[in-house]
Amino acid sequence: MAANHSTIILSQNPEEAEERQQEKEDYGVLLYYKYFNTPIPDLQHLLDFYNSNCNSLSLLGRVRLSPTGVNVTVGGKMSALEKHIEAVKSNSLFEGTDFKLASCHQPLNDKVARECGFTSLSVRIVKELVTLSSNLLLKSPEISNAGRHLSAVEFHSVLQDAGKIQDKSNSSSDRRLILLDARNLYETRIGKFQNVNVKTLDPQIRQYSDLPSWIDDNSEQLRGNSILMYCTGGIRCEMASAYIKSKGVGFENVFQLYGGIQRYLEQFPDGGFFKGKNFVFDHRVSVGSLDSDVLGTCLLCGSSYDDYSSRCRCRYCRMLVLVCDGCQKKSPSYICELCKRSGKCVDSVSEMEDDNSEASEPAGIKLVSNSNQRKIPSSPALVNGSRTSKRLRILCLHGFRQNASGFKGRSGSLAKKLKALADLVFVNAPHELPFIYQPCLADQHNSISPSQDPCPPKVCSKKFAWLVGSDYQGKSDAGWTMADVPFDLLQYQQQTEGIDVSLAFLRTVFSQAGPFDGILGFSQGAAMAALLCGQLGKLKGDVDFRFVILCSGFAINMEGFQQGSINLPSLHIFGNDKGRDRQINSQASRQLASLFEDGCSEIIEHDLGHIIPTQSPHIERIKNFLQRFL
Repeated sequence: MAANHSTIILSQNPEEAEERQQEKEDYGVLLYYKYFNTPIPDLQHLLDFYNSNCNSLSLLGRVRLSPTGVNVTVGGKMSALEKHIEAVKSNSLFEGTDFKLASCHQPLNDKVARECGFTSLSVRIVKELVTLSSNLLLKSPEISNAGRHLSAVEFHSVLQDAGKIQDKSNSSSDRRLILLDARNLYETRIGKFQNVNVKTLDPQIRQYSDLPSWIDDNSEQLRGNSILMYCTGGIRCEMASAYIKSKGVGFENVFQLYGGIQRYLEQFPDGGFFKGKNFVFDHRVSVGSLDSDVLGTCLLCGSSYDDYSSRCRCRYCRMLVLVCDGCQKKSPSYICELCKRSGKCVDSVSEMEDDNSEASEPAGIKLVSNSNQRKIPSSPALVNGSRTSKRLRILCLHGFRQNASGFKGRSGSLAKKLKALADLVFVNAPHELPFIYQPCLADQHNSISPSQDPCPPKVCSKKFAWLVGSDYQGKSDAGWTMADVPFDLLQYQQQTEGIDVSLAFLRTVFSQAGPFDGILGFSQGAAMAALLCGQLGKLKGDVDFRFVILCSGFAINMEGFQQGSINLPSLHIFGNDKGRDRQINSQASRQLASLFEDGCSEIIEHDLGHIIPTQSPHIERIKNFLQRFL
């Protein structure tokens, strides 16, 4: 009987295995985007549709809506994705949309799925579908002026007959064909189009928002030629080609691969002119052709390697890097080729004892440290260009009407618990504030005369700010004055001036007292730190840091930034809805956090008010965040 029972079980297992395999094979990924002919001012209807439809079909991934169009990457059962396509097609707004549907395995790596946004559904309204530039002064080009679409077959034909494509209205035959890759460096390292008869330009950018600067710097290479652009699925070429054409005479002949590399590989399964793998922003990580050649190489040993599933990142800029399995076991810290070019290097020497030598503080800058040293050296000890200390150096920015000494005192518990990981360096903001006080309510009711006002003591530390109101007139030598009106808890929303002064001041701090690994900002200091993060591209060479910690933060003068547009590792700490933070509303802190890229930001919510929490489990999460940069 036992043998028969065993036989019955064995006869059922293949069927169950086949069912499980069928479930896996039934999974797929859908990508599509659509720019509308006419902007839609009210997106609520579309927002409701995507939330309802995707949730009912159990689809996971990202949906981005803007007045100009949509950009969608979702995964789920193939049957559910097909139903979603039919529902979208019923809306006339999506006429002519190219739906890219591909069957694949279900997400197997939780880390990859989580980082790519395939463990939940995220439907957001954004200002732009893709952020062409982080420069607030740069106006986005008209999408109607985008380059001419070429199908995969047309694109292939052009590469076969290299140099012959030209504007029909121009009979010149000496125009060259330029192949321009609109993707990021880490994408091009594992796959790209190659043709020995065509000049190929790889901008080697960290992120898409760096592309306009590259185009500006290399415009002479593009002028007067036929420019053939490509990207993963096509959407980045829409905006980038329009930007090139907006330059006017000499930049009219711009073409783009419609449907991107994905459509090309579907049309040419053997790879055609595309060599290597196509990097994708979902759990698949990359998609290859029938050609098994590996284009990528390990960052450390140079061996053939093109697998990003381990999600190794540069310790400075957090860009993805290729590190083979063997090298991952040997070294936990990596520096991308772009950071190496700018002079960054791996800590390759052991920690040295501090010689306690005193260096004078930078002129005009008051620095306070949590260490026992009385003075702050202008920079840590360097050996062969590498910092010898294993502790991180973090610049701390205080809140409104505070100062470095006060912030250091309030952060004493935090500094003590982080002493094995970091040195905290505190600095006064550049805007000195007048001494203003508000009498208690009893005094106000008793109508005390100015000569009788119980004003604070005459001996008091100076207070500073990073941002000030439009009525700010600088410091005053008049001593304490009574406020004209009661203090407004929302006054931080009106303090929007003085940014340029603070940015210039921080440039000097980094120049004379740096380098710093990261920045910690509290309240208004967090708002200033966030502004600094948004300006890193413009401050390149003057200000450089690897991460930011924003405590009770809020966004000021950041209206031009889209959700997820700031690509910098960030930790956001703030009171939750049930907390007692009466100064900064939790929604303001969440809104600031949303401006940072999902894949490299982390949020800690607490119910302890307007403070930086040092209790468990919050302090452990802060330590875990910092450990990534050691």
